[in-house]
Amino acid sequence: MAVTTGDDRPLEVLTGWGRTAPSAAHVRRPRAPAELDGAWRAAAASGRGVIARGLGRAYGDAAQNAGGEVVVTTGLDRIVEVDLPGRRARVEAGVSLDRLMRTLVPLGLWPLVTPGTRAVTVGGAIASDVHGKNHHRDGAFGAHVDAIVLDTPARGRVTVGPDRDPEVFWATVGGMGLTGIVVEAVVALRPIETATMRVERQRLGDLDALMARMVEADADAHYSVAWIDCLARGRALGRSVIELGSHAALADLPPTARSRALRFAPATRLAAPPWVPGGLLNRASVAAFNEVWFRRAPAAAEHHLVPAAAFFHPLDAVAGWNRIYGPRGFVQYQLVVPDGAEAALSAAVEAVSSARCASFLAVLKRFGPADPAPLGFPMPGWTLALDVPASTPGLAALLDGLDAVVAAAGGRVYLSKDSRLRPELLEVMYPELPRWRAVRDDLDPDRLLCSDLARRLPLLAPHPGHAPQPGRPGGGA
Repeated sequence: MAVTTGDDRPLEVLTGWGRTAPSAAHVRRPRAPAELDGAWRAAAASGRGVIARGLGRAYGDAAQNAGGEVVVTTGLDRIVEVDLPGRRARVEAGVSLDRLMRTLVPLGLWPLVTPGTRAVTVGGAIASDVHGKNHHRDGAFGAHVDAIVLDTPARGRVTVGPDRDPEVFWATVGGMGLTGIVVEAVVALRPIETATMRVERQRLGDLDALMARMVEADADAHYSVAWIDCLARGRALGRSVIELGSHAALADLPPTARSRALRFAPATRLAAPPWVPGGLLNRASVAAFNEVWFRRAPAAAEHHLVPAAAFFHPLDAVAGWNRIYGPRGFVQYQLVVPDGAEAALSAAVEAVSSARCASFLAVLKRFGPADPAPLGFPMPGWTLALDVPASTPGLAALLDGLDAVVAAAGGRVYLSKDSRLRPELLEVMYPELPRWRAVRDDLDPDRLLCSDLARRLPLLAPHPGHAPQPGRPGGGA
């Protein structure tokens, strides 16, 4: 949607994937890195700053900038170089994981970390330091990035990495796009023999049984994820379906399938209707779905082969699936609590169940060691993600209560999915925030980088008496 303003360029209304809190901004779509200079100049002139945006899969307002500039990077989408022996790819920031996989899987390579959708740009994956079902083994996305070319307000274009200006590198990884605009990155890849997964699936009767099985699986399961029925109560609290996966070897496939073992061409099979009435996903409909989904899973562990896309990205088969939550959209709430705080996780699941909160997708995963990113979300422990219609009665109070439980346990919520955290909890949950701010302010002393998320929390520290200067500070290329 475009909105006419006094500026000669129209404003476009943007939302996150949750379709809440829309705001309007001037949108630029560069086709070459040199075109970023115009965004810096406009950001300095407007006083509202600039933020990069990829495919818009941040659930909240991280890639919005009301009244300012938004740079959509999807036109910067070249796969610059692939080093097959070294298992590395140099790509522009706007390349999606979908395109990367369609190009590289036939060559026997797979991203070391993928979130639950392929519709994420490499730049967005870095800014959010995305994680997947294998964090307990492989960490988050940033742990497998060798280098980033970053366009910054004060230093111009710089190349950083874990061994080259590591403070800037790790401030950028998970830095919500507020240290600069990612232009290129070099990412590491995993060798695979097939585009198929070998998956063990089983239903478990309660949360204690699930947590015990997931801890046990840390040692031998490469990928681990569980769906939880958050409407179950009493002795069935936390009943679940667990899936443990590994990349199938060529020998695992039937002989007739081996000639096309690396074929990777996932298709969109369904599309959500353009308009869905509010209330379609309610307590009754979600309870019915949960019962069917739980009963379909085997009581004893069973192994089967599934396409990699179906295991990692099942919702990508449904175009516009975020519309099923109705016109008011939905909130995704993701928490992490450390190992040893299992009581806090149980309390969170019990609070959601007691509130009869109809979460259509409730997913539990294990996290391993954290990387050095000061705004990184993962820590060794448990992460629970909930999708809840924004129209759910009492939702704000429920999530505020969960925040208190999480903060008291030494945990945090994921900023890439947040749309409503109370500002006073930000530094409690992210104690490395002052260190990140110091690095960020060195890269952008005039505060040209900003977003709706950064204002709402606020992520940027007060900086009195420092007015933006005309033009692009630092200049360099």
